[in-house]
Amino acid sequence: MTRYLTSTFSTALLAAALLAPAPSASACAGCGCSTAEAPSAAATGHKHQGEHKHDHAHGDEHSGSNSTAAASVGEAAPAFRLMDQSGEPVSLSDFAGQPVVVEFFNDQCPFVKKFYENGDMNRLAEQAADEYGAAWIAIDASSFSNVDENAAIAEEWGIERPLLDGSAGDVGQQFGAKTTPHMYVIDGEGTLVYAGAIDSEASTDSDDIAGATNYVMQALAELKDGTAISTPETKAYGCSVKY
Repeated sequence: MTRYLTSTFSTALLAAALLAPAPSASACAGCGCSTAEAPSAAATGHKHQGEHKHDHAHGDEHSGSNSTAAASVGEAAPAFRLMDQSGEPVSLSDFAGQPVVVEFFNDQCPFVKKFYENGDMNRLAEQAADEYGAAWIAIDASSFSNVDENAAIAEEWGIERPLLDGSAGDVGQQFGAKTTPHMYVIDGEGTLVYAGAIDSEASTDSDDIAGATNYVMQALAELKDGTAISTPETKAYGCSVKY
């Protein structure tokens, strides 16, 4: 066998062939992101946006470079001032004294569509306002988004609350947003009290919403009751934010 290999390859080529690592079957072609926990491309809508954009079920391994320390639960939430779908500025400070839900958003993500296709996210936002006095803000941190596109999707999906243009990426990175949806709850004093998944069912099926534990609504109810947040952090699921 050694004679055969020696006669077929040069010493350099043989060494390279023996030392070269085998390609990973779980890597996303082109970016090397692990997709071991992700559904199939058909299930996630694994789309290309621009030259190199990918959606994953668990985007926290691959969410773009971020040298800024992300906000932590128990600390002040990052301040921001971004343009809504009408081109008007919206700041976190506009809602001082009331709870705020921040939802990181991408209309092309099937995990986001799960909550919008039957109007569930809009109903949750209305419930949050009616029962808990909370403002609910969506931020599209995708690098390819803009105010005009947000206006179009807000009209199509009936989003009447602020849908903000976070395409510069700094606000998403300050929050540490890695997926869509990635959810945050801020109390009336501006402290981040919850960060993570919207609920306990990491799927793209809207039928799973009813039976899931909604961590956002749970946190709002506990804030209203004046009790400690029982689940202050969870692992967010969804599509990776396209910074």
